[in-house]
Amino acid sequence: MDALIQIITGGLGSLGFGILFNLRGRKLLITTLGGLISWGVFLLLELWLPGEPIRYFLSMTAISIYAEVFARIEKTPTTTFLVPSVIPLIPGSALYYTMNYALNEQWGLFVQKAFYTLELALSLALGIIAVTTATRLLTALLRHLKKQAAPEHFHHSI
Repeated sequence: MDALIQIITGGLGSLGFGILFNLRGRKLLITTLGGLISWGVFLLLELWLPGEPIRYFLSMTAISIYAEVFARIEKTPTTTFLVPSVIPLIPGSALYYTMNYALNEQWGLFVQKAFYTLELALSLALGIIAVTTATRLLTALLRHLKKQAAPEHFHHSI
């Protein structure tokens, strides 16, 4: 039951950001579903993978693929779906404790938590980069193959 509440809350967070970004109708529904999926995948991966950074990377990879697919279906930029859908994955508690340790001048804990927070942020960034790069390569390959398959027009000089 706790996981279901977390997943619903993730969807509601994405819904709120979708509204904040002036999304309406299908686009708002897609981002809300994206929030449900992003946190759902993260929790599901916890069953097999103990480390948070790899779960963040794989969850971001999944939601980036989701955003790329729906961006093409809806003919809109990928960020329209990616940014609100990733809200549940933002490592808020890690950021909070990093700043809390800094404000309380607990420098050893601050450095430790800051590096961990950066590790999580890097995992998220690498998930986006991996999918974006793969998408661009695949798109370029498909264009190239389409161009090669197109019948060539011969122009004869007289």
